[in-house]
Amino acid sequence: MATTTTCSVRSIGQEREKAGVKTERGRWSAFRWRPRKKQTQTSPIPIKQPPFSEFIAASPLLPSTGLSLPSIAANLPEWISLSKTLAESLKLAPDRSSWSGSQRSRVFQYYLPVFFWVRAQLEDKKAREIAGSGSPSSAPLVVGIQAPQGCGKTTLVAELETLLASVGLRAASVSVDDFYLTFEGQQKLASEFAGNPLLELRGNAGSHDLALGAETLERLVRGGEGAIALPRYDKSLHGGRGDRAPREAWPVVAAPVDVVLFEGWMLGFRPVGAAKAREASPHLPAVDAFLEGYERAWDSRCDSWLVVRATKGPSCVYGWRLQAERQLREASGGKGMTDEQVKDFVDRFLPAYEAYLPGAAERGPPGSKKGRVLVIGVEDDRSLSREQPGPPRGL
Repeated sequence: MATTTTCSVRSIGQEREKAGVKTERGRWSAFRWRPRKKQTQTSPIPIKQPPFSEFIAASPLLPSTGLSLPSIAANLPEWISLSKTLAESLKLAPDRSSWSGSQRSRVFQYYLPVFFWVRAQLEDKKAREIAGSGSPSSAPLVVGIQAPQGCGKTTLVAELETLLASVGLRAASVSVDDFYLTFEGQQKLASEFAGNPLLELRGNAGSHDLALGAETLERLVRGGEGAIALPRYDKSLHGGRGDRAPREAWPVVAAPVDVVLFEGWMLGFRPVGAAKAREASPHLPAVDAFLEGYERAWDSRCDSWLVVRATKGPSCVYGWRLQAERQLREASGGKGMTDEQVKDFVDRFLPAYEAYLPGAAERGPPGSKKGRVLVIGVEDDRSLSREQPGPPRGL
């Protein structure tokens, strides 16, 4: 509920007279007030706080999303309606007035602006197709989501999928994690690169089944009718070493879909060459060589990109990953990595962050185009940074 403050009618009238506004018998002529009896004290006039749309427009993402205060104000009923959808999905109280400041910001200044940006990207894609061929294709918009481990990208993707469904758009979400090699394949990779800790466990380039990922994306992009099974990976198996989930556990989506949300911590990383990779770690050149195949198989299929960046650097991945793994252990009855294993696991990713993040910040993901990349800076607590990084240079 909006709060109110009071002001004096007489003081306002005096200020108007000082400003040169004509009055009639001490009253504002513009209002044509009827004579009144002399009052011993002034009457308060309520003044409302700024419109709710201004809170939304205060989001640090607004300059990058293309949203403006007039467009938000004109479309405010949809913002409110979608906030209720998010509240239910995130298990927030139905009454917005009871939300904390961080909850309000998360809904209205983070998730909803990103949703409207994604929807605008879909509309732009259809418009380009109409301009090129006279009619839109049935192929979906593929949004690549590059984000560090544990930053909340899984929740962001889930809420985007929920929001898209609420406006009648069908979305499918997949992760690079879904395309890890099987446990047997991981063991074979570790054996082939014995002594290389970066390829001993899943995670870095080389530990994925590129063919499975490319085939899944191709089926989603093809736009035909029918059911598509989406691979899933169970990280809790083999004491946290993980394995591909059995096929009967894979979710199925009905094609065609409107949007594909494809996320991963190293999605869109560009190889830097053996010499540069060696500066980060003597073991990284092998990973860099594998990375060359990812652009052809996966990155080239993305139409638009969301890039979530930890503004204080990748060191926060330790805390994020630890929290995520503890939640996994609770949900799976104790299965998963111990805290010590988590630290060892994250240590194997830091060389890749060191080698590839500078290029990602400078040039953006491979094939990214101006107006189709949204960079989101987040703090250690996953909240939006008040100072946003902005798009990569040239985009």
